[in-house]
Amino acid sequence: MVAILGYSREQIFEAVKAMYTSVAEAPNAPFHFPTGESACRVLGYPGEEIGQMPEALRASFAGVGYPFRAEAVQAGDTVLDLGAGAGNDSVVASRRVGPEGHVVALDLTAAMTRKLQTAARADGLDNVSVVQGSAERIPLADGSVDSITSNGMLNLVPDKRRAVREMFRVLRPGGRLQIADVVIDRPVTVDCEADPRLWVECVVGATVEEDFLAMFRDAGFEDIEVLRSFDYFAHSPSRQTQEIAASFGARSIEVGMRRGARAPSRVWQAAQRLNPQRAVASMWRRGAMGMANLTLALVACYGTLAAVSLLPLLGIGLALNEALWAGTIALFVVLAALAVAAGVKRASTPGPALLAAGGAGVVLYALFVEYSMAVEAAGFALLAGAAVWDIAARRRRQKQVLGLIGTTRAPGPPLPRTGG
Repeated sequence: MVAILGYSREQIFEAVKAMYTSVAEAPNAPFHFPTGESACRVLGYPGEEIGQMPEALRASFAGVGYPFRAEAVQAGDTVLDLGAGAGNDSVVASRRVGPEGHVVALDLTAAMTRKLQTAARADGLDNVSVVQGSAERIPLADGSVDSITSNGMLNLVPDKRRAVREMFRVLRPGGRLQIADVVIDRPVTVDCEADPRLWVECVVGATVEEDFLAMFRDAGFEDIEVLRSFDYFAHSPSRQTQEIAASFGARSIEVGMRRGARAPSRVWQAAQRLNPQRAVASMWRRGAMGMANLTLALVACYGTLAAVSLLPLLGIGLALNEALWAGTIALFVVLAALAVAAGVKRASTPGPALLAAGGAGVVLYALFVEYSMAVEAAGFALLAGAAVWDIAARRRRQKQVLGLIGTTRAPGPPLPRTGG
């Protein structure tokens, strides 16, 4: 992934660094996500662990969950805290691994790493090393860590699959991963995901939960278990962020897993991503099932008609069961209309559903009452218009929710100015 719809990966990184520089240097400023000690308590950190965090680091906490619920970090481990931020989880991990263990705290933002480096020296955390770097290119050797902890990092990374492969690479076989991150139910399908400002708001860069877990399975992780799912954004001080999160079904999950013995082949991974079940689920979430079923109806109708006409020229006979033929076309037409109708809530208008019902009715009339190719074609045209309208209306609604076009939504606290 070299660019995200016109914005380079570097521009996304700059926006992320600018946002979290603000969290490091001005932790009391208003942010659209929970921060500080109150966020630790809301997310379930025990009071004892909060007390172990240096006050300066605690103020800049910006995690999205409590990854230690997975108990992946054990005494004597070499641990990678990936996307460490101010390093609060690094401090917790350093207490858990003890003097025989070691924690490598890696973060993209220089202000965060400086803050952790200063606090680590002041508190005598000799078993913590601080490194500035990217999750897409982890500067550690293969199989060099026993466990990884991560808290709210992956949703900010443009190339998530690469980051997951890097996690697999640096873990030893059988090594453990605990991660808390943001997932969504419905993907962002408008160009706003290319906007660095929106990317750092956590929702735009998030992944649908099923796809999030599949990335780890595809990379070779095993025993994947979701330990908790909760409404992280309900605690946001920004009403705008709460509304955006609710629209996309955004929430946090805490997951534990184990690295498998070896990475699956690239061919196997590609085959998993091309799984028809995944493709159908993805089209449904993106509102494309109406168009997909319409395409199948057109292929069943006119593709079969073309085959019946052309195959005899090649000396191939084709017996056509007209009832089965008409029934297949009707099935896909009805499925297309139902898929469009299912999008009424997402499109915020009944127009596409009504047009789809009309188009389906016209096609069915031509098939089963009085056939006319012109009437049938008109019905398909109406159904196509409904499918296109449905997709356009869904996209418009997403733009409204994200504030890209006019809306009456009440604003929340201002966001820090970011780069890009």
